[in-house]
Amino acid sequence: MTLRRFEATDAPWLVAQHKALYARDEGFDDSFGDLVAQILDDFTADHDPDREHGWIAVENGQRLGSIFCVSLDETTAKLRLFLLVPEARGKGLGKRLLETCKGFAREAGYTKMVLWTHESHRAACALYAATGWTLIDSKPAHSFGVDVIEQHWEIAL
Repeated sequence: MTLRRFEATDAPWLVAQHKALYARDEGFDDSFGDLVAQILDDFTADHDPDREHGWIAVENGQRLGSIFCVSLDETTAKLRLFLLVPEARGKGLGKRLLETCKGFAREAGYTKMVLWTHESHRAACALYAATGWTLIDSKPAHSFGVDVIEQHWEIAL
């Protein structure tokens, strides 16, 4: 299994995976896919490769997941688009992606990393907690056509 740099040609796959998996598992409507597409469009058009990076996990030519580090401000990086296809879960790939992203952020000079997720993503939240992240905020919201509990996490780098 390898981690390679995100390429613009990965965007349609990544949008489709987010749309399909989050619709199936969370009941999210198409607005979630629209958000993912916008994040990827913005990243592709205007990211700073010294401070922002996206990775795609690949095995035997098949994409298995992704993770992105983007700049929130001079000292804070934001983790985005952390995704594993179901058949890749439970094999340590999520931890590898997370550690790679955090390591990049640290080397790029960030002192803190943040992320936004939903309480229903129990496996990811357990991984965040197990790797030193702190839950800083949790609140009910209505997003992507459903009621959710939004969470904000952070970690010092």
